[in-house]
Amino acid sequence: MDIAHAFHARTPDTPESADPRQFSIVLGGPLYQLLRRAHVSGDALEMVRRRILAIALLAWLPLALLALLGRVQGPPPAVMFLKDIEVHVRFLIAVPLLVAAEILVHTRLRNVAGEFLARGLVPDESLERFHECLRSAFRLRNSMLAEIAMIALVYAVGIHFLWQRFAVLDVPTWYAVPTPDGASFTAAGYWYAYVSVPLFQFLLVRWYYRIAIWIRFLWQVSRIRLRITAMHGDGYAGLGFLSGTVYAFVPLLMAHGAIVAGNIANRIFYQGARLPDAYVEIGIVAAYLLVLVATPLTFFALQISEAKRRDARLYGRLAQRYARDFEARWIEADSASSPLGSGDIQSLADMSNSLATVRATRSVPLTRDAIVKLGAATLAPIAPLALTIIPAKELAAQLIKLLL
Repeated sequence: MDIAHAFHARTPDTPESADPRQFSIVLGGPLYQLLRRAHVSGDALEMVRRRILAIALLAWLPLALLALLGRVQGPPPAVMFLKDIEVHVRFLIAVPLLVAAEILVHTRLRNVAGEFLARGLVPDESLERFHECLRSAFRLRNSMLAEIAMIALVYAVGIHFLWQRFAVLDVPTWYAVPTPDGASFTAAGYWYAYVSVPLFQFLLVRWYYRIAIWIRFLWQVSRIRLRITAMHGDGYAGLGFLSGTVYAFVPLLMAHGAIVAGNIANRIFYQGARLPDAYVEIGIVAAYLLVLVATPLTFFALQISEAKRRDARLYGRLAQRYARDFEARWIEADSASSPLGSGDIQSLADMSNSLATVRATRSVPLTRDAIVKLGAATLAPIAPLALTIIPAKELAAQLIKLLL
């Protein structure tokens, strides 16, 4: 049995037997299988603490030991390891969040595919097409070629182009010393550049790949003519169950916020930058992340809008006929009988409520509250940097005034 077949065979949900009730964008791929074989992950991503510890031991601990050895052998650099905020935030905060995010994404998104079927949203003639969307998502998730391409991308572009050009500080650090020919790495720097940073970037790129699978799946499903109705009480024509999916990505957004915060903190403390100089950068990152996780929900806007127009027209006609019959019976006929005790008036009110429900239907299953919470999750790790421009006592006083 070759390696690729072995990985494929051990995957719990193979494309050929993809179960919509157990849909997942994280339970698959070569790394997932390796972690299971190494007993740092279970079939459903158990042992998350063990995985976090294993990655920290691989990415952060060797840096600490090698940097300490270099400190003993030579003069202290401008940026010592223990004072490098970015490296600690990246491997002790961002990486654990990236790993822990798998659990939340798995549990939040697992039932989404099954809900389309359980609610009867997919017509019988489109069931095979829906299942093909699932199988396609599972094939991409389990792809060994995709993860090999990610590793190649990290070393070809992420390290030699992006990290060394834009992330390495222009002052002597524990991992590199600036020279006219470029950065000269220390022993700790080589581990940092060719093990720790690639590992971090691979985890990040793999998350983007997973989100791409999620976006593609929802796009394909949105191309199916779904059986939705604007009369549904959730306000989203029966697709309201999708609105909660954005919360699955909260740890991922917090990890990005931590990465940005660590980078800005180093620039503030070691390159003379100021927090206000990074406001545009922070705003762009926050907006980008909101668009990233919210965009898939807009794919259903056209169908929801069409259902809203259709149902407004149909229920409008029905309400018109009922109102005309009500007037003919109780107003124009000048009947001696009283409408008290009759269900006609209540039925008229119910008809009005039905029309109100149709008109209140929103085209995108995304709430304002969700947008606010996602933005707060992104900015929360950056908030402590406000102490670099506002003293802690003054900030506490301002918060007390706001609360009282």
